[in-house]
Amino acid sequence: TRHHCTSDGNIDFTAEEEAAQDVLDKAYADAAPARALADIRAKRNQLLAETDWTGNSDVTMSDAMTAYRTALRDYPATYAADNSAAWPTLGD
Repeated sequence: TRHHCTSDGNIDFTAEEEAAQDVLDKAYADAAPARALADIRAKRNQLLAETDWTGNSDVTMSDAMTAYRTALRDYPATYAADNSAAWPTLGD
């Protein structure tokens, strides 16, 4: 059972507190896919930001870089709950 930690020791949750915590736990679990996708987008955005310089007007972007950046932009669509999709890599 769940409990509160106090200076006087542990105090078990009441039935109402258990029910309220169950609701919070379910909401947290239900939001797991959205949190995972947000993490994927954040990593993707960081990887894109690291290569933004290749899009400057004084730089010719290689075909490999173009393909890599396209794959990064498309990556969130490959999301699977088990996070098994491999991240794109920059070819030589």
